[in-house]
Amino acid sequence: MEKLRRVVKEIADAQDYTKLSALHRSLIPILSLASSLYGVVLSIRHYLYHFGFFSKHRLPVPVISVGNLTWGGNGKTPMVEFISSWLADSGISPLILTRGYAGGDEARMLARHLRGKAVKIGVGANRAVTAACLFKRHGYVDPRDYLVEGKWHEQKERSRINSRKVGVVVLDDGMQHWSLQRDVEILMVNGLTPWGNHQILPLGPLREPLKALGKADVVVIHHANLVSEHNLREIKLMMREVKKSLPVFFTRMSPSHFFEVGNINTSIPLDILCNGVVLCVSAIGSANAFVQGIKKMGTLYVDRLDFSDHHSLQDTDIEIIRMKLKELEDKFGSMPVVVITEKDYDRDPEILRHLSPYKVMALCSELQIIPCRGNGDDDFKKLLKELVENAGHDTTTHAI
Repeated sequence: MEKLRRVVKEIADAQDYTKLSALHRSLIPILSLASSLYGVVLSIRHYLYHFGFFSKHRLPVPVISVGNLTWGGNGKTPMVEFISSWLADSGISPLILTRGYAGGDEARMLARHLRGKAVKIGVGANRAVTAACLFKRHGYVDPRDYLVEGKWHEQKERSRINSRKVGVVVLDDGMQHWSLQRDVEILMVNGLTPWGNHQILPLGPLREPLKALGKADVVVIHHANLVSEHNLREIKLMMREVKKSLPVFFTRMSPSHFFEVGNINTSIPLDILCNGVVLCVSAIGSANAFVQGIKKMGTLYVDRLDFSDHHSLQDTDIEIIRMKLKELEDKFGSMPVVVITEKDYDRDPEILRHLSPYKVMALCSELQIIPCRGNGDDDFKKLLKELVENAGHDTTTHAI
């Protein structure tokens, strides 16, 4: 199954099918048929929601959705963390709603990073029901009821607002979750592979046709620091053909430190990899960005083993990793270091302890907004704040 996932991803990322192997090309007609069927189902579902056959639940507080049009690697979870941390620091207690896909690795990472802040995390496929349970437990308050001359309260006022009551819902991976109304739609785009082959699942990476860009209030191009100016311009032009007045921001993942697997409280400086041999092991949506970041740390040599997004490592995978490490050790005459992402660590904190005597470290990074032509960190927060404050919000909720 893992091999099939890799093949499908390679087809989805391909710009020229003639360069694919015979095996890859033989799967294209089957995937094309499946994509056509998926497109029909998607259209029917959209029709049923549009004409009211399926209801959309309205929550009693503003909802910020962070989503994407393609499968993983778009920076959704780091952006959810960025927004939630900012809201909490602004005196507004956010509730993150996440599906908890593949064992909840992202939810665990969010909980660790946001520990100590007034942030709640709800995990469940039915996010309306999850929200209702947490509203009942903690209560809720619309932050727009606490505006002072159009501004949120200053620090001295926050103790009254920043309570256990939920002020804003942040919907993780929410763009295709049509059953919840949202007030702000943030679309994340992977700048390295924005649309793949432009086909919908499973032939391509698109979860909806590109015309769905029109639903976005804000677009964020992630990994922009790894993309040429020319390609960034092309992505922006393509998006603005769909929606002209679309605010566009750029983000990157900024590495901060490592921690050693088995001792999460360690903080190891980034220069530890200088002139070292590294094996990057990951099961994330955008492994290229992860590997490129490690290469920039002054390493002697970087090799990689990529698994499909959310893949849980098995004993056979551990053996493959061991074999690769032994090859690198024989080639360079020194012990290589395994580097993983935090997301991989949170998926299974124990499995990679079995690689002793090889050292395994997790890379910690945080999302940063890259200033570009007036669109920087403060501009993003200001726009988001205005969108939340100006949202036409009906406090009537549907039955859940």
